[in-house]
Amino acid sequence: MPRRQLLSPQTRAALFDPPSEPTAITRLYTLSPDDLAHVRRRRRPWNRLGFAMQLAYLRHPGRALGIGEEPPTAMLAHIAGQVGADPALFVDYARREETRREHLAELQAAFGLSPFGLADYRAMWRVASEVARGTDRGDAIALAVVEELRARRVLLPVATVVERLGLAVRARARAAAYASLIRGLEDRQTERLLALLKVTEPEGRTGLTQLREWSEAPSAANLVRLAERLATVRAIGIEADRARRIHQVRYAIIAGEAGIMDAQHLSRLGPERRLAVLTAFVIEQEARLSDAAVEMFDRLMGALFRRAERKRTERLTDRAKEQESLVWMHAVSGRALVAARRNGTDPFAAIEAAVGWKAYEKSVDHAVGIAETADEGNSLPEVVERHASARRFAPTFLQTFAFRSYRKSDPLLKAVDAIKALYVSEGRPTLAKDAPVSFLQRRWRPLVLPQGKNLDRRAYEMAVFAHLRERLRAGDVWIEGARAYRRFTDFLLPRPTFEDLRSTGSLDLPIPVSWPDYATERTKLLDDRLREVAALAEANRLPDVTLEEGRLTISPLSRAVPEAAGILAKRLSALLPRIRITEILAEVDHWTGFTSSFTHVRTGEPAFDRAAVLGTVLADGTNLGLSRMAEASRGLNHARLIWAAEWHVRDETYAAALATVVNAHHAHPMAHHWGPGETSSSDGQFFRAGGRGEARSDVNARYGDDPGVLFYTHVSDRFSPFHTKVISATAGEAAHVLDGLLMHGSALSIREHYTDTAGATDHVSGLCHLLGFRFAPRVRNLKERRLYVIDRMADYGLLTPLIGGPVRLHFVEESWDDLLWLATSVRTGTAAPSALLRRLAAYPRQNQLAKALREVGRIERTLATLDWLKDPDLRRRSHAGLNKGEAEHSLKRAVFFHRLGELRDRTFENQSHRASGLNLVVAAIVLWNTVYLGRAVDALRAAGEDIPADLLAHVAPLGWEHIALTGDYVWADGDVDSSAAFRPLRRIPASFQRVAA
Repeated sequence: MPRRQLLSPQTRAALFDPPSEPTAITRLYTLSPDDLAHVRRRRRPWNRLGFAMQLAYLRHPGRALGIGEEPPTAMLAHIAGQVGADPALFVDYARREETRREHLAELQAAFGLSPFGLADYRAMWRVASEVARGTDRGDAIALAVVEELRARRVLLPVATVVERLGLAVRARARAAAYASLIRGLEDRQTERLLALLKVTEPEGRTGLTQLREWSEAPSAANLVRLAERLATVRAIGIEADRARRIHQVRYAIIAGEAGIMDAQHLSRLGPERRLAVLTAFVIEQEARLSDAAVEMFDRLMGALFRRAERKRTERLTDRAKEQESLVWMHAVSGRALVAARRNGTDPFAAIEAAVGWKAYEKSVDHAVGIAETADEGNSLPEVVERHASARRFAPTFLQTFAFRSYRKSDPLLKAVDAIKALYVSEGRPTLAKDAPVSFLQRRWRPLVLPQGKNLDRRAYEMAVFAHLRERLRAGDVWIEGARAYRRFTDFLLPRPTFEDLRSTGSLDLPIPVSWPDYATERTKLLDDRLREVAALAEANRLPDVTLEEGRLTISPLSRAVPEAAGILAKRLSALLPRIRITEILAEVDHWTGFTSSFTHVRTGEPAFDRAAVLGTVLADGTNLGLSRMAEASRGLNHARLIWAAEWHVRDETYAAALATVVNAHHAHPMAHHWGPGETSSSDGQFFRAGGRGEARSDVNARYGDDPGVLFYTHVSDRFSPFHTKVISATAGEAAHVLDGLLMHGSALSIREHYTDTAGATDHVSGLCHLLGFRFAPRVRNLKERRLYVIDRMADYGLLTPLIGGPVRLHFVEESWDDLLWLATSVRTGTAAPSALLRRLAAYPRQNQLAKALREVGRIERTLATLDWLKDPDLRRRSHAGLNKGEAEHSLKRAVFFHRLGELRDRTFENQSHRASGLNLVVAAIVLWNTVYLGRAVDALRAAGEDIPADLLAHVAPLGWEHIALTGDYVWADGDVDSSAAFRPLRRIPASFQRVAA
């Protein structure tokens, strides 16, 4: 069995060996005058060279030059040039061991360095122990030791000493964490934990497996099954606070293992570790099951409301047909009455002759019936009619959870308790006359409190369910034990931490943090911009914009792509080599090393089976899945793919791999033709769901009648898809705009961002501004969007008809501290922006923070609209950015080909992996195309052709005609052959040569 290692060969070399890159050598090993003075005291040239090399090694990496060690050639040449010696003389120095020891002692004395000893070992044990409390990553532990030794001016020992120390410390940290997590477990808790590993009858599965598996399809039966699993987990009696006994990163590692290991894995672990992993499993499973149950309740209620709305629509359609015939009958009878009066004849006889008296009486009765049952303008009556459907799942949901609120005596929670009591009472209990109703929205009151009657129990229950759903979404009602449905403030940075950052001036926000300064600056800017645009409108100098009698018209942008650019794009594409998708992934990995980002869930080490990782990524990216990928692959089997998927492929490793590819792409010279790398766009792409995936997907009429999800992707102006996530087809896109801008993990620094109408809300505009992003949405029907002003009495000329009202700055002032708290929480990564924005938008009656953010957003939306009117370049950039994202959709459709791009995954995690795999494969294709487009340009220029840079701006790296996306997948276990740096370009087809001529 091979010896366990703390460090990979690459990490070991980075910490303990001198660099070989020219820039690093120049930076680290350029000798100062004092250094050269020390060196020149040696008489013989080989001693001068050897002394200088010893000095360089002591400076970095901080260790002595090893016996028989050969320095990097470039480093040796660089130092030899400075001391005036031939690099070949170093061999003579290396033979003299006594001289080497004398020089080393002299250098240690001169620079205050000391050798590594027992006291240092003990000190480094403490340093490593502190780091190991929060990580299993060997590189982090070793780096902390190395940096501490350098700071103490102690020579580094050989790498094996640091590795042995790190391994011992890491093992002890693991054992300590396991012991802390299970400390105080009672015998009954231990027995119940271990019972999860036993196979139960008649299911024939372990309790562990049963608790992990549930259907996400929204149904009453599935909600009941979720509640049963939750009851099983709670019965074990593990307190969630146990997770706080150890470092949260260390706990996350154990929880990650708990999410992967099966009963067979766990049975092979030591007793303490086995119990610790099971304890983490129970804690995490309670949170997951709670979140899943609340989400299912939300979706069940949403489906109930949608069915009610459809029923109302059908009723109104039928009524419209009835009313049409009714109106026609009354028009005929009315005309007969008018004629009878004019002619002085019997009106009753006229009606009898025109429509028949019985038909007329019947039509009048019908009209009265329609009038008495007039539509209330909403579908709530139909919702109440579906009370029986709600009673199939609501009692289970209410009895399963303890609900909490910010209000001490929240009337909604009192109403929930009253309904709970009804459900457990025997007989036919009725609602108390004094049941709380103050929480009811106005639209519910006529149904719940009909005039002259008692409370309508069915309407009351449905109202409580609907209000509870809204407030759980908003976060001002939360659930004990849930994670996604915590109280709103739990998503934010701890308040004391925020106050400390503020007091020290460390909020790191790109706005004035003083309210008077902020208000003065935005008030002046908004007024100046309004007057500037008003003056341009008066002078008819707004480019392609007309404003007459309050009507705003913006002319469409003219075509900005020259015909010659299209011809050039075809010529360059024709030069790209033909290649398999497996070869693209292997070559891009060779260039960037992105597979190193797929680290082991426990050790943090990169995967040693690169082919398995690439195969797993492609299985996600093409929608094949692991089983079919194994069948279609040569050189890979299902077991290897399963191993990579379970232990190395996660959301965070996908994100790290994508960041590596995106950074490489943005650094390539060819990519610079497409933009400065500071702007981006985002848009959702709909993917239909079928089979098991259909159950957890939603129907959005915008995309047809089929259920599905959206892959919401951010694309840079250089065509890099730098972030993606799965969202519901019915969810608003706006809440997710900032997720991609802040949580992409790459080196991109986005300054300006574009979306279409779906991504534009006042809350997003406001938070983008507070975080320093310029938000420029392309909004349909811009002429219907209102402008907002600070001074409602100010005269802004032709813009006055477009003004919707004043900005209520007092809302912002009252919540200024909370706005800074919110923005700082998002900036520091404490919470995902989408989680906060969804809750702020979900408040049925917007709270103060939501109102304040809306007012900030109105200021910024007004400024963005004014910029849009006066700046055609902004309009052009926005259109171009969004077009790049939409063009990338076609490439994704081509890659995600299996099952015609239909998702069959029944869990959100698997759907998320599909989206991440697709995005990574597309990013790899974009990088590969970019590299070879650059080589094609160089080839044409070398042949004497003039390729203008302005035409290259219109050449997109999104083609796939030269890529074999289907067929057998061939995977090589070894590295890409580096002797052939690049593939040869194809020859230019004669047809393109004639076109060029």
